[in-house]
Amino acid sequence: MQPTFKIGDKAVYRNHGVAVITGIETIEMYGSLQNVYVLEVMDSKRDRVMIPVDKVNSVGLRSLISQEEVDEVYEILRERPGKFDQQTWNRRQRKYTEKINTGSVYDVAEVLRDLYLLKFDKTLSFGEKRMLDRAQQLLVKELAIARDMEEKDVEDDLATIFADAVPPTAEAVEEVEPVVEPEPVVVPAKAAKSRGGARPRAKTGTLRD
Repeated sequence: MQPTFKIGDKAVYRNHGVAVITGIETIEMYGSLQNVYVLEVMDSKRDRVMIPVDKVNSVGLRSLISQEEVDEVYEILRERPGKFDQQTWNRRQRKYTEKINTGSVYDVAEVLRDLYLLKFDKTLSFGEKRMLDRAQQLLVKELAIARDMEEKDVEDDLATIFADAVPPTAEAVEEVEPVVEPEPVVVPAKAAKSRGGARPRAKTGTLRD
């Protein structure tokens, strides 16, 4: 069953994130008239996206998650799977890319969790780091809207959830600025003066009459 939307509704567009339905139009596509949803993807520079009303499921447009689904997402994030497989980074990246592209909030949550935990076990590739950032961006935005809260608060929740996975050596250590002792100032010694002024020097030589 395909979800239906009305103007003003928020929906999630696969691999793009939360979007707003800004219009429902009838346009000519592939030689026939079709009803399309007009979307504006939040936090995106793309102007508009048009999706045929009868192709919603196939292109990956879905409704925002419910409160019950929010709870399931947090359960996934709290899971701690066993030792990660020893696949090469490009195979791992391919697997996670496929999950992101499904548009499922549960798959996105698994990608975020696995990559977040994996980074404490081995160095992530550049592509995996970007994928971790992308998964977090997609998930944080949807959770914030679904829970009617600020994105920063959702990020704080994620940090708390993954706090148990941070090795002690990876904890940030506050650097204390060392106290620099001032170098002693050397003042050139000066000839001491008497209170009455300089004593006249005794003349030397032969006295004359």
